[in-house]
Amino acid sequence: MTSLKNLQKEVQSRIQNDPAHDYSHILRVYKNAQKIAKHEKANSKLVLAAVLLHDIIQFPKSDPRNKTASEKSAILAKKILQKHDFEESEIAIICDAIRDHSYSRGKTPQTIEGKILQDADRLDALGAIGIARTFSVGGSEKRPIYNESDPFCRIRKPDDNSWTVDHFYRKLLLLEKKMNTNTGKALAKKRTKLMMNFLSDLKQEI
Repeated sequence: MTSLKNLQKEVQSRIQNDPAHDYSHILRVYKNAQKIAKHEKANSKLVLAAVLLHDIIQFPKSDPRNKTASEKSAILAKKILQKHDFEESEIAIICDAIRDHSYSRGKTPQTIEGKILQDADRLDALGAIGIARTFSVGGSEKRPIYNESDPFCRIRKPDDNSWTVDHFYRKLLLLEKKMNTNTGKALAKKRTKLMMNFLSDLKQEI
């Protein structure tokens, strides 16, 4: 797929060096999407194009503009795709997938391509890599690792703007039930179990 290869080169030149949304993140989501697409009736070219462009515009987690990143990425993606021999009907599907994939947007994509992108992206927030990304972002935002009086949110609401471990309870452990595809659900279940084991081990250590 020459168009995908050319698109990949452009994305690599544009993507920012954010600790959780760098080019390595794009490649991992790409790999996840390939796995899921094998078992779903989807257009792989459109899925993978959406993956490459889904984080083309990024803002820090603490930036108020972060909630608009997927919409802005979809707008820029359209301009980029028009240069890479994609048809207008294909561009519409890709851009819809990008716009609606974001967790903060609170939407379920309408197309199977969008559902696969959302699942593939959410998988990268889970498992061992999800743990690594969570603490990478927490460190870059200078957050304490955990709340000393209630590390695991037993008697308070999670506040992941203040403590990194709270992000597991605010978002990450909820993702398994929000997956769209059967393949995504199975992969998420395995990765969520790993995270639960990590939190159990952390409890023993602190």
